[in-house]
Amino acid sequence: MCEAAEKNLYAVLGASPSDSVQQLRHRYQQLALQYHPDRLRGECPSEAESALKKFLEVDEAWKILSDQNTRRQYDLQRRALELKQDWPVDSTVYLDDMTWDPVCVVSDECVYTYSCRCGGGFSVSEEEVEEETQRRQLDNEEEDTKDEEHRGVVVCCDTCSLSVYVTWSLHRKTQMLKCQ
Repeated sequence: MCEAAEKNLYAVLGASPSDSVQQLRHRYQQLALQYHPDRLRGECPSEAESALKKFLEVDEAWKILSDQNTRRQYDLQRRALELKQDWPVDSTVYLDDMTWDPVCVVSDECVYTYSCRCGGGFSVSEEEVEEETQRRQLDNEEEDTKDEEHRGVVVCCDTCSLSVYVTWSLHRKTQMLKCQ
């Protein structure tokens, strides 16, 4: 059930954690009828295959959420995963996908920027990138491991509450441009 906790089984059924077993059963029955393999025999093979995958996913969700004990256990595992997160992260952005701004008009720092869907933006300074890269390289040397080749930081939007995880390779080439 550990793997199931990572997947939102309520979303698979189009339901919410507050729904009753009867409501979950109703959603399960609708989806099972819609995606049942016998119903889609005449369809093209790729559609039938994707429907079978969806049917199996729906069936797995129902098996866990229909039983009071497994549902409680699933809910506890989901909650534990939520509590483990240091920060709610919307997505991962690679430093290479951000825009480099060598003209530091607003502040003394040169920054990488990335647009948020709200119209605001995420920014991380070259100095932050260098410090985090150096810190991670030192950690790797001390531990004598090279397991993590990527490093990153969580960056908040300057307008809304979204945040992204900005990551880059530890072996990346540093920017040749310096702030004036």
